[in-house]
Amino acid sequence: MATGLQTGDRYAVSDYMELVLRNAPYPSGFPNERHAGYVPESSLLAIEWYLPSLDVIPADKTFRHVKSRKAVEATTRPIGEIRQLYQRVIAQIALRTLREIFAADPNMLITTIVFNGRVHAVDPVTGQRIKPHLITLRATREQFTPLVLSEPKFNPVECVRRHFFADVSPHPDELVPVEPVMPYSMADPRAVDPIDVLSEIDKRPNLLELKPKEFEAFIQNLFTKMGFDTQLFHASGDGGVDCVAYDPHPIRGGKFIIQAKLYNHTVQPTHVRDLYGTVQHEGARTGIMITTSGYGPDSYKFAAGKPLNLIDGTGLLALCHDHGIPARIVPGKGKKTKP
Repeated sequence: MATGLQTGDRYAVSDYMELVLRNAPYPSGFPNERHAGYVPESSLLAIEWYLPSLDVIPADKTFRHVKSRKAVEATTRPIGEIRQLYQRVIAQIALRTLREIFAADPNMLITTIVFNGRVHAVDPVTGQRIKPHLITLRATREQFTPLVLSEPKFNPVECVRRHFFADVSPHPDELVPVEPVMPYSMADPRAVDPIDVLSEIDKRPNLLELKPKEFEAFIQNLFTKMGFDTQLFHASGDGGVDCVAYDPHPIRGGKFIIQAKLYNHTVQPTHVRDLYGTVQHEGARTGIMITTSGYGPDSYKFAAGKPLNLIDGTGLLALCHDHGIPARIVPGKGKKTKP
């Protein structure tokens, strides 16, 4: 593990950071299920943290002694106050996790952290076990460093919402979920191996060996397999659009602009800014950029709070794996591409 941390090995960094998180002391009754997945292409660590349930907030607010009856009576805490206190708890967990991870990374291997907080629960309507996300955020080291967490008037909920554009469940008491900024499965090192050491005998296609138009067609096929209606654009006069995907769902659906970057180097922030401009010009719901490489912290910082979804090489392989599409990304085998 020590050797892997020196070289930025995906598995070593993931295992070490998971160890850091699991050894962090928390009050009795807090779950100890915490997962970490490192994506070296983007210097990103994704964290899946299982939160304590709403019961961690005491239902009784005050107690008074009734002398005449020699009894102690409790005053019930209002549900609105329970909700606010619980939101503070999960926001504090997220902020504390950011601090612990960045502090445990002296080699600066991690520049961006995705924190997804979810809870084990039972749906009161269906009676089925569920694991809704109640908080999600993406933070860069540059964003986190200036914070003064010891400030007495510090408001953790407003901090994560305004500073990191976090999505916090408005009604965690009703298990109202939020959509994670990036699913943990797209970074889980145990799910997809982005570099196959047996590449010489592996028959899966190496995406880096595709031509740019072939890669765009591959991405179109992937989104079609995911249930989208897709349209591939021609190279000339596409206005910064490689593919358009339409989700017919009446609520969460809409138009999605997709750009495919067949790169073996980090995608520059200018491309992310251009994608945002294209999304606004096209009146799309979301812009999605998919690359075979990764993104830097400036790209994630710009995308924060905007309808942009950045998918790196590891995330792309995770999507392929989830939808039964064989693929691998083997650096050094493909043709070099220009920015």
